[in-house]
Amino acid sequence: MDTNKKLIGGEFLVKEVPATEIFTIEDINEEQGMIRDTCRDFIASEVTPDLKRLDDHEDGLMRKKVDKAGEYGLLGAGLPEKYGGMNVDFITTMLIADNLGSGHSFSVAFSAHTGIGTLPLLYYGNEEQKQKYLPKLATGEYAASYCLTEPDAGSDANSGRTKAVLSDDGKHYILNGQKMWITNGGFADLLTVFAKIDNDRILSAFLVESKTDGVSFNPEEDKMGIRGSSTRQIFFNDVKIPVENLLGKRGEGFRIALNILHVGRVKLGASVLGGMRVSINHSVNYANERKQFGRYISQFGAIKYKLAKQAIKQFSTESAVYRVSGDINILAEENIAEGMEKGPAEIDAIAKYAIEAAILKVYGSEALDYVVDEAVQIYGGMGFSAESPVDRCYRDSRINRIFEGTNEINRMVIIDTFMKFIKRGDYDVFGMGDKLLNIKGEIQPQKGDGTYFSNQFAQIKNLKQVAIMTLTAANNELKRRLGSEQEVMMTIADILIQIYIAESTMLRIQKNDSTNNSNKELYKAMGDILLYEATQIIRNKAFDAVNSFVEGDLYEQLINGVEALTKIPKINIKEASRQIAEKMIEENKYCF
Repeated sequence: MDTNKKLIGGEFLVKEVPATEIFTIEDINEEQGMIRDTCRDFIASEVTPDLKRLDDHEDGLMRKKVDKAGEYGLLGAGLPEKYGGMNVDFITTMLIADNLGSGHSFSVAFSAHTGIGTLPLLYYGNEEQKQKYLPKLATGEYAASYCLTEPDAGSDANSGRTKAVLSDDGKHYILNGQKMWITNGGFADLLTVFAKIDNDRILSAFLVESKTDGVSFNPEEDKMGIRGSSTRQIFFNDVKIPVENLLGKRGEGFRIALNILHVGRVKLGASVLGGMRVSINHSVNYANERKQFGRYISQFGAIKYKLAKQAIKQFSTESAVYRVSGDINILAEENIAEGMEKGPAEIDAIAKYAIEAAILKVYGSEALDYVVDEAVQIYGGMGFSAESPVDRCYRDSRINRIFEGTNEINRMVIIDTFMKFIKRGDYDVFGMGDKLLNIKGEIQPQKGDGTYFSNQFAQIKNLKQVAIMTLTAANNELKRRLGSEQEVMMTIADILIQIYIAESTMLRIQKNDSTNNSNKELYKAMGDILLYEATQIIRNKAFDAVNSFVEGDLYEQLINGVEALTKIPKINIKEASRQIAEKMIEENKYCF
């Protein structure tokens, strides 16, 4: 892959990349395929048979499952070999998150341990801290959790009240405070705890062993979903933490927390794929077994439409997830080649794709919600029974729109980060936008040369112009008030999300069109429907934004421009959907 052609975070709005330069799920190598199969076998043999027991919080069972994942080498897959890990690349860690994502509550416990529980130490710990704890985390001897949220500090993490004071002898920090919604809290051995030292305004981070005197726990939370996941409040009462357990530098905790959230968002985008895949398979299986009016319900057009839409949500999320994975992997490997260690190399790369991380989190979690909701609908009355498998899918999905920052927060992160990158000169969005706004007469949309991909990418370029024009107008009109106009920010974020997902999907389709992939025509059918719907969404969101902050001549100019750039190409949605669904019905599973 020509690394000179990769796009850094947010550049997808102003630049194009050849399809040959992106990574897709079809590009995984033999070793990665074996790891994928290991993950699927683990879920099938170790997790799925015990889902009910896990949901009932059978004492010690989840911890045993985490330990078993350590025996398989999955807990330490992304860690360097010197700490007992397999040192796989970033793409492979995303593949693991994807294929363990069908494990319901186990997936949450696994993600919390290997992601937010372990990575702060890998990315920010000193060598002594890493040598002490990472080998134990890699095997499962120690389980990990991440303690950031407090009762009065949810999305505003830096407002937390947990406090650390240096002891008189200078050997310990004395920690006092409370944390809530702590995943793995009931069995974690190592806690990454965020607190303010003395009267600091900014958080610091500490490594705290859970058996230290003064650490106590509330009972398990009774939750709507992910019931098998251990979630507890944790209290710290005069807990003595050795000064050498300060993670990173004093006052660096908030930065650590934000960067780990970027990681969590990317990994969540991957883990929802496993949840979608299993829900689609349940849907297809049931549709092929359930008869109504003397026919299997999979033969009805209404059911075929639902199955096709589920497949498109999965396929498009997959396309974006592995595109970002490939981009982050390239940058991380470049950092390593320049002398950085694996941890800092990865966190630097992920931070540069903070926009895409937030996009994956929002789109992926909402795609999963759509898929599980339709799975319940396909099951009908049986779907509402706790005896059906889709009951658990539905309940467990809902948390993902709250995890790693709510989707509302993440939509604002997308715009905030875009504005930061623009203002520091990473790309000239406003210069391009001003040119569009100064065009006299009607804006002329780009047209392809009549061939399939030329026409599709011309359409995507037009949608990019809508985003550039709308964001520029919002900046020009609202100026410093833009940050407080959350409704406008979120509508523009939705435009950017649709563009990135549509482009990633079409690039994947184009890359596979030159291969022997037997599904490539069905890929095009999915891409056609996705682009059709993305254009409609972008048109409506742009109108929503423009109507919220523009008056006079500029209003007419923007509305006319949006109308010209969002003309929707003709497509037979019914026939395209049936082709997609009929392939899955034949295979009795998601098969793309």
